[in-house]
Amino acid sequence: MSDCPASARTWGAEPLGDGTTRFRLWAPAQARVWLHGGGRDRPMRRSDDGWFELATDAVAPGDGYGFRLQDGLVVPDPAARAQLGDVHGLSRLADPGAWRWRTTGWHGRPWEEAVIYELHVGTFSGSGTFAGVAERLDHLAGLGVTAIELMPVAQFAGRRGWGYDGVLLYAPHEAYGGPEGLKALVDAAHARGLMVLLDVVYNHFGPDGNYLHLYAPEFFHAGRQTPWGSAIAYEKPPVRRFFCENVLYWLEEYRLDGLRFDAIDQIHDPSPEPILEEMARLVRERIRDRHVHLTSEDSSNEIRLHRRDAEGGTPLFTAEWNDDFHNAVHAAVTGESEGYYRDFAADHWAKLARSLAEGFVYQGELSEHFGDRPRGEPSAGLPPVAFVDFLQNHDQVGNRAFGERLSDLIDRPMLELLTALLLLGPSIPLLFMGEEWAERRPFCFFTDFRGELAEAVREGRRLEFRAWSAFADEASRQHIPDPNDPTTFAASTLDWQRLDDPDGRRQLGLVRRLLEIRHREVVPRLAGLGGHCGRIRAQHDGVVAVTWTLTDGSRLQIDANLEREERPAEPPPPGRLLFELAEGAADGLAEGRLPPCSIVVSLDRSPAEASGR
Repeated sequence: MSDCPASARTWGAEPLGDGTTRFRLWAPAQARVWLHGGGRDRPMRRSDDGWFELATDAVAPGDGYGFRLQDGLVVPDPAARAQLGDVHGLSRLADPGAWRWRTTGWHGRPWEEAVIYELHVGTFSGSGTFAGVAERLDHLAGLGVTAIELMPVAQFAGRRGWGYDGVLLYAPHEAYGGPEGLKALVDAAHARGLMVLLDVVYNHFGPDGNYLHLYAPEFFHAGRQTPWGSAIAYEKPPVRRFFCENVLYWLEEYRLDGLRFDAIDQIHDPSPEPILEEMARLVRERIRDRHVHLTSEDSSNEIRLHRRDAEGGTPLFTAEWNDDFHNAVHAAVTGESEGYYRDFAADHWAKLARSLAEGFVYQGELSEHFGDRPRGEPSAGLPPVAFVDFLQNHDQVGNRAFGERLSDLIDRPMLELLTALLLLGPSIPLLFMGEEWAERRPFCFFTDFRGELAEAVREGRRLEFRAWSAFADEASRQHIPDPNDPTTFAASTLDWQRLDDPDGRRQLGLVRRLLEIRHREVVPRLAGLGGHCGRIRAQHDGVVAVTWTLTDGSRLQIDANLEREERPAEPPPPGRLLFELAEGAADGLAEGRLPPCSIVVSLDRSPAEASGR
């Protein structure tokens, strides 16, 4: 049985409906705790298991509050819905029932319709707010995007950051517009038929502003670390409740359409029902009146969370971010072979073809990057929509030393080819903000820390690249942008004027055209699609050809030449041309050749169409 409650939250501040609010904090290391707010401190009642509780009407909605520990320190509520200022200050009592939703009839969209647009709230618009995102929703809806995915918005230290160092996991960042701003954005998106997905981080807390260790050291495993900090003790009931309740909070209180779970390979839980399975099960049990989609990022290429049931449904997670697709494409077209690209430096075309047809490239093979250990599980049995494919995302751009985008690394013909490959394949495509106009500004790693932590982050960031040949010496690493310099953040803000640039308009037109084709021809044939539907027809000398048998029995065929020279190619079975890049490419393919940097996408008839029914 779940330790998560079926109704009200057990952590934080909850209105009781009679003008009073119940405040709760798990602080087993404290003998006494006081509620700080309403002009004075009030003692809270302690239970034997370390919970402190107080119900009072002394703190009104909009007022600040915190918890005073026995040494006198006042800390924010770790489950606060909002903050008055930064992570070290008082929490703000927010009324969860105050927002009046306009889109009450929204029931979401089926997953196969998803075209995801990942964005960072702080750099997407000039204002860097939820309202700034809302102002551009018509652009995204007109493009053919059906879902926006927000990088983490839970409050982190400072006003600039990626969001993966959040410490108040229930509070939308005050700098972005707080809970009211996020609800307004969700409402505006739903009014335009757009889903809203949120990236959540449950594998660690940020290094600045996390006070849990002072009053609840049992929240963490003292002897185990993640790459970003102390490992979390998910098997402890109060800890488990904190995270399970957080999942339901975002989906129910903000009516979000889904969550993306960051780096789940760093979530280790020995419980009989591991916490990821429990969170997914709770979502499926609790939310039955609309579509909700759960995706994950997992470098181990496991499939246990994404298996379909006998009816093709998703009992747990909906899809997995497919880094293998990105890595295979990137290594093939840029020639980069350091870091995690070393696993993709050889057999480019076979690896790209396998990713298109089966999902993962590494399905149990030895991975050099992962210490010559087996990596992954067979994935061909999952449907293509169980994978989110991308050419760029926040990690793959921002974790480069200078944050260069793909449009800075390859020429236009290749960029257009890859865009078609991404958007017309049957897997769920993801675009990173600005990709639709081939943005040239970087997306760098940035933070807003102070003092010794700022220095440690700056030096740590530069040391990360010492294994790369271009940054082997210290002098070269000094040119890597300082994450804490405000200009690093400013340089990463999108250049919306690119929409008026001829090159930007050309790429925008291509993306819009491709998404029109996708929604008209591909999406209607994806519902209920099962596994083992992809077949590799060619994987050599730059030529990649894959065929997928779709739900109605028709076959989607992609033939691409990713080299700069014409290549011989085996013509696919006759089909209706959906798209070609390079004029005459389809005619050339019919004659057994593919022009340089070309792609041909066709759809043969379903059995019903072929028989004239």
